[in-house]
Amino acid sequence: MPLMPKRVKYRKSQRGSRKGTASRNLRIDFGEFGLQTLERAWITNTQIEAARVALTRNMKRKGKLWIRIFPDKSVTSRPPETRMGKGKGQPEYWVATVKPGNILFEYFVRARRCAGIGRARIIAPGGGQVAGAHEVLEPAPRGGGLRKHEDFLSF
Repeated sequence: MPLMPKRVKYRKSQRGSRKGTASRNLRIDFGEFGLQTLERAWITNTQIEAARVALTRNMKRKGKLWIRIFPDKSVTSRPPETRMGKGKGQPEYWVATVKPGNILFEYFVRARRCAGIGRARIIAPGGGQVAGAHEVLEPAPRGGGLRKHEDFLSF
């Protein structure tokens, strides 16, 4: 079942800005590995679900997966061949806005041979790729020190 908010204050949202790099959701907090974005994009709820299914199949369900993004922005569209005016269209789907440096997924794999996912592409339903991501390895912190933002941005 695709992700979407239970309720929102306003159904129709404005497009907003996607420029800049990520300022939050930069560290791996739950798992050992993570998928980090290299590009800015809108990732739809169906793309998040397809990536979740692909990752769990690749792990052969021998681990745990955390989804670190949530589609909370509605995207509206008007019916085809509609005349100008008559207001904004109805909400069609939900997207999560990601910027370079955001962690999309975190995962912990018991079997080490399944762990290397490497580079990944989130594929749009039409076949075009939406966002590039690369795998980030987080060693277990022994001294309890925090990781810096520059440690994870390697592009």
